[in-house]
Amino acid sequence: MRVHVTQIRDGDRLSKDIFNHHGLLVLSAGTAIKERDIALFLRHHMDMIDIEARENNTFMIPLTAVMDKNFGDENQPDIPVQSSQSRQSMLLSYKEAISGVETLFSDAIAHGIVKDEQVEQTIMPIIQQIENERDVVSLLLMLDSQDDYTCQHSVQVGMLAFYLAKWLHYEDVDAMRICKAGFLHDIGKAHIDKDILNKPDRLTAEEFEAIKRHTISGYEVIRQSYEDEWLSLAALQHHERLDGSGYPYGLIDENIHPVSRIVAIVDVYSAMTSNRSYRKKQDLFTVLKELYHMSFSGLDPTLTHTFIRNMLPNFIHKQARLNDGRTGLIVMTHQTEFFRPLVQIDNQFIDLSLTRELFIEQVYV
Repeated sequence: MRVHVTQIRDGDRLSKDIFNHHGLLVLSAGTAIKERDIALFLRHHMDMIDIEARENNTFMIPLTAVMDKNFGDENQPDIPVQSSQSRQSMLLSYKEAISGVETLFSDAIAHGIVKDEQVEQTIMPIIQQIENERDVVSLLLMLDSQDDYTCQHSVQVGMLAFYLAKWLHYEDVDAMRICKAGFLHDIGKAHIDKDILNKPDRLTAEEFEAIKRHTISGYEVIRQSYEDEWLSLAALQHHERLDGSGYPYGLIDENIHPVSRIVAIVDVYSAMTSNRSYRKKQDLFTVLKELYHMSFSGLDPTLTHTFIRNMLPNFIHKQARLNDGRTGLIVMTHQTEFFRPLVQIDNQFIDLSLTRELFIEQVYV
């Protein structure tokens, strides 16, 4: 028999093997379902489950009970709960990475190059800590700071580029190359006047032309520092768009390097979810919707949808404020209605894919 995940009962047995959308086995046929397994189904955004015919002594597991459990149970492959010490260690590595970017910018100004050993020392500690961290949403919210936007943005783009590369199944060595490409993508801004970078008002045409030149300056710095064109082209092309609307050259389609396309996506996401001198940061969930719309014009659709699909499960078990002012818990996402999940408010479950007048305005940890 086939049942909705919210209707599973304690002791139900799977009648078929369950695979996630990557083709990996989640649970085998014959497994007796426990509370923690329902959370696992939710994390893999599965809504219908095949189970064996029920016996009379099985009983329903309240979904509220499942949601009260931490997804970090050591017996299930889910998001680990970070200790306070682990969080502090990650925050320290993040701060040190931001400081390292400041040094790299200074070197770019003084010598026109960056040193790979300095890049490695700056980025590796934070990447080693986040490599097994799957709750990217909580990570980004936790690491948000008031540090210099450009430096913080460089670190975040490197981190997100690493995640997206792994989600795209790049080998570890190439995922690190893409991480570096993201980390160094804005190095050309070292040559731009800080008054222009931090201007709170609308840029003049002349100032915007100066901003656009950071792509070419970054390309030149990286070309002098590395022989790896993945890094230099990401700096040059991360503002190019598939429809030709980008800069500096208005490239289209196949003329934009695959790594540049990856960096472009995470660059937009980090920029829109960060505080800027001229604009407050936007909600992480809302910006995913904006990326989705951009995937039909400027951003690579396949890469963008991969990013969205891997980010969305991180919103499960997060508090969400709806446009009617109520706050509830996201308990399940949909395969097709990306931004209309199932939300629990007290004992009520609201399927936003059916209740079209409601939508999520903000998500919290």
